[in-house]
Amino acid sequence: MALILALDFGGTKLAAALVKSGCREWLRYESRLSPSNADANTDLEIMRSLIASLLQGTTPTAIGVSFGGPVDATTGTVRLSHHVSGWENLPLKNLLEREFGVHTSVDNDANIAALGEYRFGAGQGYDSLFYITISTGVGGGWILNGKPWQGAGGMAGEIGHMVVDPAGPVCLCGKRGCVERLASGPYMAQNAKNILQSQQESGNILRRLVENDLNLLTGQIISQAASQGDSIAQAVLQKSAWALGVGIGNAANLINPQRFILGGSVTKAGDTWWNILQKTARETALPEVSLEIIPAALGDDAPLWGAVALAEMQSN
Repeated sequence: MALILALDFGGTKLAAALVKSGCREWLRYESRLSPSNADANTDLEIMRSLIASLLQGTTPTAIGVSFGGPVDATTGTVRLSHHVSGWENLPLKNLLEREFGVHTSVDNDANIAALGEYRFGAGQGYDSLFYITISTGVGGGWILNGKPWQGAGGMAGEIGHMVVDPAGPVCLCGKRGCVERLASGPYMAQNAKNILQSQQESGNILRRLVENDLNLLTGQIISQAASQGDSIAQAVLQKSAWALGVGIGNAANLINPQRFILGGSVTKAGDTWWNILQKTARETALPEVSLEIIPAALGDDAPLWGAVALAEMQSN
C-alpha cells in the first residue's frame, strides 16, 4: 500500500496528513499553530512531532511538501520565509530525504495549492488556471496546459508583490503599494490600527471588538466589524478587495487563464469583499477578456492535497 505523507509549512500554522495513494480521505491529520517567536528550527521540531504522531512507526512511500515562501522547486531548497526567520537557503528536500529515506518533493504553497485545486478541487476539467491564496501573505500558482508553471527561476505567480498603488504604504519586500501590503490579513489589521491611532474618535465597533487593545486586531475581526457597519473596517476591507481585483484584472490581460481560484482566510471576508473584488477585476481587464473568479473548493486543505498530488506525480 502506497502511503503519501503531505506536509504544509504555513506562515502561522503547521499541518501534516497521511493518505493512501489514490484515496480522497485522510488516514490521519494533525495541525498545530506556530508560536509567534518561531524560527525554522522551532517549526521543524513541531513538524517532526506531527509526523511521528501520524506515521506511528510506518514508512511513507513518498513525501510532498508545501512551503509558505519562495522555493527552488528543482532542488527543493527554501529560499526564505517572509514570516519566519532562519529558513534562508535551507535544503528542505535533502533534509527530509536524509531523515525519512524516501523521495521528497517541495514547492511554494501557492504553486502546490494550485496543483491541489487542479487535481482534486475547483480546477478539475480545466487546463489553465491561476490559484491565489490570501491569508498571512498573498501568493499565486499557475497551471498552464495542464502542468504547473513556475517560471524560469521558480518565481512565477508572485501576484502579492505586483504594485497596484505606487504611492501606497511600504511592503515587507521594500516596494510600495503591493497587493499583499493592502490585501493580506495581517496588513489589513496594521492598516486599521494605523487609522484608529490617528482618528481617536472613530472606529467604535472595531475598538469594542478588541476591547481597545489594537494589537488584537486581525483580518477576521475587520471583516466582522465591517459587517456590523464600522466605516474604518469597511474602508480597509474595500481597499483589500480593490488591490486584489486590480492584480487579477492585470493577470487576466497578461495570461488569460480559464479560471481564477481564490483560497486563504481573507476569502472568508464576506459578500462585500467578493463583490468589490469581482467588479474591480472586471473593470481592470479588457472587455474581450473572459474572467471567472471562484472560491477554492478544498479550503485550507488545498496545500496539503497539492502536496499529495506533487508526491504522486514525482513518484510515478
